[in-house]
Amino acid sequence: MYPFIRLAAQSLRAHRLPDLPLDGTHVSHHLCLPWDLDPFLELNNGRTLTLYDLGRIPLAHRVGLIGALRDNGWGLTMAGACVRYRRRVRLFDRLEMRSRALCWDARFIYLEQSIWRRDGECAGHILYRAAVTDENGIVGTERVLQALGQPGETRDIPEWVARWIAAEDARPWPPMQD
Repeated sequence: MYPFIRLAAQSLRAHRLPDLPLDGTHVSHHLCLPWDLDPFLELNNGRTLTLYDLGRIPLAHRVGLIGALRDNGWGLTMAGACVRYRRRVRLFDRLEMRSRALCWDARFIYLEQSIWRRDGECAGHILYRAAVTDENGIVGTERVLQALGQPGETRDIPEWVARWIAAEDARPWPPMQD
């Protein structure tokens, strides 16, 4: 089941924090609970993606994106993700999550999130390609930035992100069915 109560608690906390620029970092804290575990008593890989929601949605509140979505009748979708799992997370481990918009181009905002254990080790890292949408498809980031009152410039895309974008562009779609 989706952790709606945890999301509401994180969102309430975010409302009490100051606004952030689009490239600001939102820091949140989480606890690995029994229903987050897999059969090996570690944080489930699918639940990890859900926990990233608990950092990403409050980030969207703090940068003003949720308000812009509401005001313009827009939606938000994740158009791709690349995740790394590097350290185990076990029951009742306390975690710090760092979430930020890393860069953007004409169509997508690239979001970076990381989960850090209390011992200072990075447990995981994810890069998302996010798109704002309306009834006609993807809303260009220039329009989104204008709605946020942000400068309309694109961001320099780090080389590792550019390589991921190129790899995604080379990936066949739709996938083979045999």
